[in-house]
Amino acid sequence: MERSLETQVSQAVDAWLRWLPRWEPATHRGRIAPCRRCFGSPVLSAAGLGSDVPHGVQHGLSTRIKTIVDHAVAVYTSHNLPMLQAELDQQAERNRARSYRPAENLEPEFEGLPLDPDPVPGAPFLFTIAGMAQEADADVPDLPPLSPEAKAALRQEVGLADDYANMIGREICAILLRHRLRIQAGVTRYVEPQIAAMLDELTRSLDAPFGPGVDGADPA
Repeated sequence: MERSLETQVSQAVDAWLRWLPRWEPATHRGRIAPCRRCFGSPVLSAAGLGSDVPHGVQHGLSTRIKTIVDHAVAVYTSHNLPMLQAELDQQAERNRARSYRPAENLEPEFEGLPLDPDPVPGAPFLFTIAGMAQEADADVPDLPPLSPEAKAALRQEVGLADDYANMIGREICAILLRHRLRIQAGVTRYVEPQIAAMLDELTRSLDAPFGPGVDGADPA
């Protein structure tokens, strides 16, 4: 029996709250480009996770919600959009033929993120995970071309799928409004203390840039 959308959202928030105590602030260099999944997301706005919340915290929830939308659209497509479904089936079969699929079966907190860190100027990578995945993809034959009529019909079905995804997204945003209090409670309990500790550490390092015994340091 298919779970209701409200149940799915509630369970996604539950799963995110169970993960939240394991979140830790990133210590590596931040990325230059914003996350396309999270930046300006109406889902995160409905959940009350604004720009003052670390991206890792946001991403863990937005990815879980995206899974719900993707599943709903997949069911709608399989029942109503035969041409798009056939195209997706062919693409899925092509993907299964790839020998290297590093972006699959990731935890929600990492799904959709770039496979490689941002490059450092003057220090090029010997190889990248994304590059190896592209090499594996090049070994798989392309899908057969579509006729102009088939392309037009496919574009129409893609538009219908997009409209349905937007409708589901709006419903989910309305449901998330009812979970904002417990989402904020989780952030207050597990995220804000870690951010405060980082700020305290930064303040201490700025107030005392030199350690004991280093020139310029005031004697204790």
